[in-house]
Amino acid sequence: MSDWLHDLFSGRPWWMNIVMVFCAFMAFIYMPWDIFWKPVEADQEVWLGVMFTGWAAKFAALPHWYLYAALAYGFRRRRSWMRILAPLYAAQVAIGMLLWPNFQYGSWTGFFFGLVAGIPFALLTLAFWNARDHFVHRRGSLRERYGDWALITGASAGIGLEFARALARDGIHCVLVARRGEKLEALAAELREKFQVEVRVEAEDLASPGGPDRVADAVADIEVGILVNNAGIGYAGRFDKQDVTRLTDMVNLNCLAPVLLTSRLLPGMRDRHRGAVIMTGSVAGRQPLPLHGVYSATKAFDLHLGEAIWAEMRSEGVDALVLEPGPTLTEFQEVAGELQHSGASASSVVDAALDALGLQPSVVAGWWNWVRANAASRFASRPLVAYAARFIMAMQTPKEMR
Repeated sequence: MSDWLHDLFSGRPWWMNIVMVFCAFMAFIYMPWDIFWKPVEADQEVWLGVMFTGWAAKFAALPHWYLYAALAYGFRRRRSWMRILAPLYAAQVAIGMLLWPNFQYGSWTGFFFGLVAGIPFALLTLAFWNARDHFVHRRGSLRERYGDWALITGASAGIGLEFARALARDGIHCVLVARRGEKLEALAAELREKFQVEVRVEAEDLASPGGPDRVADAVADIEVGILVNNAGIGYAGRFDKQDVTRLTDMVNLNCLAPVLLTSRLLPGMRDRHRGAVIMTGSVAGRQPLPLHGVYSATKAFDLHLGEAIWAEMRSEGVDALVLEPGPTLTEFQEVAGELQHSGASASSVVDAALDALGLQPSVVAGWWNWVRANAASRFASRPLVAYAARFIMAMQTPKEMR
């Protein structure tokens, strides 16, 4: 519990932590009570000094509820839009505190009480304005934070390829791992020419017996500071229509390979007291996914493993992160046998991961994916989630595999 509290409140000035706790209380305790349980005839809500009562207060409370939730989340994750929202909301409260007593009492009495109530919030507005750079996330040099070398699996295309480019851009030497050696060599030449980094190519099938250990042996002479467990495959279709060999390979690649590679490389990071492990999971790991059942199960495995490593290794100086993308424009859809559908760019997904690394145990890439993932798991019953997921996946799965 003490580790969690330290992680929750570190990195912010004390007064900002107090405001964050207040916003969380309002969002999760007071506003739900105020909206759903407080009698209508007793309800009151104030915006910019204007008092609303009865049903008008109930409706006026809804944006308040949303605002407090946004503020609590923004403080917790230091979102850039808080540079404007935090001082703007504090200023709105200051104006309300200044005007309300004037509406209530009038004359000099109202003016005096308005100043007394409004000045503290005016000062809070100034404090937020002066602290607005607190909400500008600076990624910093990944090489300085974690070391000279990164190992990226599944680097021949898609998200893995973009991870390699992003890390090389930061001056990190790269070990590229995938089955297709010719694609890795082409990427290696690009990284050497553009970023003047060293690049090693390890053409290996990580789903095969001994594949992860052969890769770990090949990099035993260097200090791998960042391990990106990105290699993975999907397989669309109803379980009874799927080939068991492909399912076995998927479990080996998506689950066993990250376990074996991490077990080999993590101790060195721990001993050096710096390093990072990134697991490419999926929003599919947040729920059962009919017509992608085994795939979603493997990604749930990756999610739980990565978040557990985050909690275990945080005090050892090693960061861990589970990246949870939604549909992404890569080879995944074709290889998995899905019908083509829209998705995010692989580079935007990688940016989301590197921005979150060191700050949180997992990140869902894309706000709409975040909404869908959390709404499904927190507000709907599991049978409803499973049926809704089957309906969506059926539109992305060839008819003969449904």
